[in-house]
Amino acid sequence: MKKSTQVAIGGLSAALCLLMLFMTGLVPFSSYVFPAFAGIVLIAVSEENGVKTALMVYLAVSLLSLFLIPDQEAKLLFILLLGYYPMLRPAFERLLCPFAYLAKLVLFNLVLVAFYYICLYVFGIPDLLDGWGSFGQYATYVVLGMANLTFLMYDSMLTQVLRFYVEWFRPKILRKIF
Repeated sequence: MKKSTQVAIGGLSAALCLLMLFMTGLVPFSSYVFPAFAGIVLIAVSEENGVKTALMVYLAVSLLSLFLIPDQEAKLLFILLLGYYPMLRPAFERLLCPFAYLAKLVLFNLVLVAFYYICLYVFGIPDLLDGWGSFGQYATYVVLGMANLTFLMYDSMLTQVLRFYVEWFRPKILRKIF
């Protein structure tokens, strides 16, 4: 693939990622969905141009999102996990299956705790668990369990998206364009 085509794919992917992150301010309750979609866009960059180019696009989108995206939670989720995880995932897949899932969940839970404290103390977003009264002490475990389950579903979805991209989209659509 020509260098100019690689640069164009990187630029268009960065613009699409920023558009998805910007849409979190337009669509209610999308602070978690659109950053995940923006991370999925980087799968195509990683497959076509390599991981180094995808990391450069991730860094560019992360830096631009700090200045352009109004939704604090969405840009923080993209920067802390959902932007680079699709590129890091193949490294986890090289581990044995139980260790791969364990490593993924450890990374996710570390990022989740960091996300919570950054939202609470840096951005000043009020503690969501305070409004739950006495159930709040148990809600932490329930929310953490649901978040882990959601992350595992996201991880499984990434496998399907990558398979779709490699087996159908690349040969049928992308190869006809380039």
